[in-house]
Amino acid sequence: MAVSRSREYLADASGALLTRYPDGLAGALEKIAKFDQPLKKANHATAHMFLANPFDPHVTKKFESLFSTHPPIKDRIAKLKKMGA
Repeated sequence: MAVSRSREYLADASGALLTRYPDGLAGALEKIAKFDQPLKKANHATAHMFLANPFDPHVTKKFESLFSTHPPIKDRIAKLKKMGA
């Protein structure tokens, strides 16, 4: 799971390098974060394919974040904004 989270950060960095617009990617993630309803058709077999946690976008429990396949979206946005600065 830690490998999956690090790959998410790597994918964000690669996307920022490809588009040369990390602030735009950060803005897109902010829009995704605002949509706070769990997806009805998501399942655990496909959860790793989503940009954010499809079950509970506001995972705050420490136990759940340890086993999450996605890093916190706030951290991803912060890293992208740091790249744009």
